[in-house]
Amino acid sequence: MKVSSWPRPARWAALLVLSLALSFLWGAASLPAALLIGPMIGGVVFGVHGARLDVPRWSYLAAQAVIGALVGSSITPTIMATFREDAWLFSAAVAATLLGSAGIGWLVSRTGLIPGSTAVYGTAPGAASAMVMLGEAEGADVSLVAFMQYTRVLMVAFATTFVAYYFADTVPHPPGAPWDAHVNWLNLALVILLALAGQQIARLLHLHAWGLIGPMALLAALHAGGWVEIELPRWLLAAAYAVIGWHIGLGFRRDRLVHAGRAMPVVVGTALALIAFCAAVSWCVTLVVHVDPLTAYLATSPGGVDVAAVIAASTPRVDLPFVLALQSIRLFATVALSPLLVRLVVKHSPHLRDHRRPK
Repeated sequence: MKVSSWPRPARWAALLVLSLALSFLWGAASLPAALLIGPMIGGVVFGVHGARLDVPRWSYLAAQAVIGALVGSSITPTIMATFREDAWLFSAAVAATLLGSAGIGWLVSRTGLIPGSTAVYGTAPGAASAMVMLGEAEGADVSLVAFMQYTRVLMVAFATTFVAYYFADTVPHPPGAPWDAHVNWLNLALVILLALAGQQIARLLHLHAWGLIGPMALLAALHAGGWVEIELPRWLLAAAYAVIGWHIGLGFRRDRLVHAGRAMPVVVGTALALIAFCAAVSWCVTLVVHVDPLTAYLATSPGGVDVAAVIAASTPRVDLPFVLALQSIRLFATVALSPLLVRLVVKHSPHLRDHRRPK
């Protein structure tokens, strides 16, 4: 019997059981971010087998709000000092990543292995959903752009997990209070309300990635000012990680894999090239400032802020404010500047303009 023929509740129940089992095995191996990676792998398995499950939009927004609150809880006066002291370094690292990713995409497009502007949009670092929408509007192969983006997200999650494991001196532990810790329900309700309010404010301001940026910005400001204490229970973080993992994993479909099968080596190669390029940027960062290699690698890894925050927060001896500072700056820069950068590359590349569909 095909998975797609199961009743919807049965499919969700089976996905939950598989995710829990994978998370347990991942954690038993003393690897970080088990609560994220387990659901992600489970989502991929179900997605390619035609489970036809989609994470409800409201639950994904709620998960983004929780991760935004997690990021906001780490924004302190120390991180503000980090911004001020290393602003030039952050700007250089972000610029190098954006230009490097555009260069990789341009080189791939020149080979013709991935046609037209699809390669450029598919290799843009971060803001995967925004790049998919922009690529569609500009005539790129939207399914291949999505496949490239989410393959990179998946590979970056695995790469950062293993790097964190091998560089860490102690066994990683998930962030947050213990499972059975006392919960201040009044304070938790206040944090959740503020996170949701931050989302709506960012949405009304028409900010990109408003589901994450809104709660992150509002709660970071309040927490840094000492007006709000952010304490997130472990079970709430686990639920948020699971939703994010499922959102990524369930985005993979068999038809998309078949469609992109011929380009699979190129897709993986471009993702590895971008990961390697960002690793080189992290090495340069360690030469300029006194941060350990693991902190520099996590700060420059070409994945989302949520994945970086989960892995960095779950790994001891990582300078979390530095990681979040650089990742946050790059998130804002990617969302704001990638469309302009990609359009400039397309505009000045005749071989890219030739592959655009007429509107």
